[in-house]
Amino acid sequence: MAVAAELDLETLKRVEQRVLWLATSMVHHANRVRENRSGVKVGGHQASSASMVSLMTALYFGVLEAPDRVSVKPHASPVLHAINHLLGRLDARYLTKLREYGGLQSYPSRTKDPDPVDYSTGSVGLGATAPIWGALAHRYVAGHFDVPRGGRQIALIGDAELDEGACWEAIADPMVARLGEVMWVVDLNRQSLDRVVPDIAAGRLAAMFEAAGWHTVMVKYGPRLSQRPALRARIDAMPNEEYQRLLRASAPELRERIEVDVSDLDDAELLATFRDLGGHDLKSLLEGYRQADAVRDRPSVVFAYTIKGWNLPTEGHPANHSALLTHAQYRELAERLGEDPDDPFRPLDGAAAELCEATGRRLKRGATRAVAPPKVPEQLNRKHTGRASTQQAFGRLFVDLSHEAPDVAARVVTVSPDVGTSTNLGGWINKAGIWSIGDRIDWFADDTDTLVRWREHDHGRHIELGIAEVNLVGLLGELGATWSRDGQPLLPVGTIYDPFVSRALEPWSFGIYAGGQSILVGTPSGVTLGPEGGAHQSVITPSIGIEQPGCVAYEPAFGQDFEWCFLHALSRLGRPGGTSAYFRLSTRPIDQSLHTGTREEAIAGGYKLRPHPAPQLSIAVMGALVPEALEAADTLTDDAGIDVEVVCVTSADMLFRSFQARSGFGDGDPRTLERLFRKGVPIVSLVDGHPHTLAFLGSPITCLGVHQFGQAGDIADLYEHHQIDAESVVGAALDLLS
Repeated sequence: MAVAAELDLETLKRVEQRVLWLATSMVHHANRVRENRSGVKVGGHQASSASMVSLMTALYFGVLEAPDRVSVKPHASPVLHAINHLLGRLDARYLTKLREYGGLQSYPSRTKDPDPVDYSTGSVGLGATAPIWGALAHRYVAGHFDVPRGGRQIALIGDAELDEGACWEAIADPMVARLGEVMWVVDLNRQSLDRVVPDIAAGRLAAMFEAAGWHTVMVKYGPRLSQRPALRARIDAMPNEEYQRLLRASAPELRERIEVDVSDLDDAELLATFRDLGGHDLKSLLEGYRQADAVRDRPSVVFAYTIKGWNLPTEGHPANHSALLTHAQYRELAERLGEDPDDPFRPLDGAAAELCEATGRRLKRGATRAVAPPKVPEQLNRKHTGRASTQQAFGRLFVDLSHEAPDVAARVVTVSPDVGTSTNLGGWINKAGIWSIGDRIDWFADDTDTLVRWREHDHGRHIELGIAEVNLVGLLGELGATWSRDGQPLLPVGTIYDPFVSRALEPWSFGIYAGGQSILVGTPSGVTLGPEGGAHQSVITPSIGIEQPGCVAYEPAFGQDFEWCFLHALSRLGRPGGTSAYFRLSTRPIDQSLHTGTREEAIAGGYKLRPHPAPQLSIAVMGALVPEALEAADTLTDDAGIDVEVVCVTSADMLFRSFQARSGFGDGDPRTLERLFRKGVPIVSLVDGHPHTLAFLGSPITCLGVHQFGQAGDIADLYEHHQIDAESVVGAALDLLS
């Protein structure tokens, strides 16, 4: 990023006016012109877009370079599309298709918009933090593979967006303070959706950024106010609410209420001076960006004071967030900007058009040379014997992978929020090392009691963040997007205690929506982790696995099933049409000699662990509860003479897809359920999670699972308490059959 040395401000001002006009016109056309067949409000954000126009015009046309990447405030998406159109990246026909099926999305989307979008935004706070994780991901991939070093990673965010905890979780992570390529630009318009942001918060916010190691720049006043110290001091002292109210005042009322001598200004000059904020002065903005760009040893944040609804009739009004211009107001705006309301999308001409063409050439990126991910083996040579848990199998797999498929292991990057060793990654961490921005001394290297060698260097392949699950999945999503951004695929795997999947759900889901492909491993899970207590026991996560788009969920019971399914999931990463995965694992050891399935069956969703040619009952069990299912089957057969078949479910997700496919929906294989369950045979389902997880399997069915908060205790006591023990399965089966 570099501020252009020679830039005609009058020409840039003309481009700024056209950006404002196009952004406003797109929303106007979507709501006031285009036919609305459903009668449902279309929406759009003319006021939120207007406050960003100057910031984005100065940034794109005066500052950005081709390698830079920008995350745009969700409600300013019309501004992004307007700029992309002026740069020659978006055909004019799309300008009438905002929020239309197949057209421009409501918020910037990497995967769904027809024009270039660097970061998907729309979930408040997550678009702001995405460039932080994008910077880390780019540093990682460029340090391990042949990738050109990138430029600035920039977030354009609203001041109300800083209310989101995701922002501060990211800012506070110690690694972030070393990312000098990160720059945030805060649209300080003092308004959120329903209200004016109370008090005067900018100084406090700046101090919080500085305390976290960021460089701060204030762009507060334009040239008029800069020359008016008394008026400037009065504005500095007034709360946000008062300033917003005075934006709505007439010149006589303003003179009376500001209590400052401005008698030398006529009415028009007074109103213009009172509104002369730095966030709408192109020269001040360029200088602010120059100051930020001069500091590269830490992140920068530019606070730019703006007016929500700038230059629109709704300017500064506390209810302007979703307000739309009337036809009369739209025509008045056209006259003021020199535009044609009957031909709103006509081409720009003159020096402004030349600036747009030159900027388009400057920002044009070369084609990314895509590298195909390595072929992942279908299985490894480990023999799964004795008693072992799926979490143990998870830890061993990476060490095996390093020996048997080093080209695949070279693409693996693991991420944890300070739980790497407790989720069984110790062996992998010893072998791969910790990735760090620069080498760090391991002060415990000579300590013989240390089992994990915490070697931190810029070629490590495990990234350890602080205890913040939102940061984990944010980084996971960006690591999972390097195949499309940089042409170099990674195989990112994140570990997390399974109950905290719910805390990370929204940013994890948003990362998948944005095109990130990764594997999230939740372990340990369920009430099976017993002594750790109810705060660490997950209940609803199996349902999350079924319901998450763009992701396949597995909960294997045996090490061999885990190995097959996990390698298959790795093979689906880092490629067009790929998919993410979620694994729910356990610390409970299970006798591996009980395993009977094949690779194809495990990947498809399950197999008959104990088949029967003519069963009277099926027990469908998932994960750690396999011993209880087998014990119940023995009891029912030996004591009641009931012929029982036990089905080991490896993926409730894949079985539900099969269920839907039987009715012609989705992309599942309808034969999977037909293979596992005989029509009309009663089913008892058993899962260490909510009982409705497998409720779709058939009828008649009784579903056993966990539907209350857990508590500490031995798993035998907890299984009995939650009625997922063998005796409860027997009782449910007898009731069902009777």
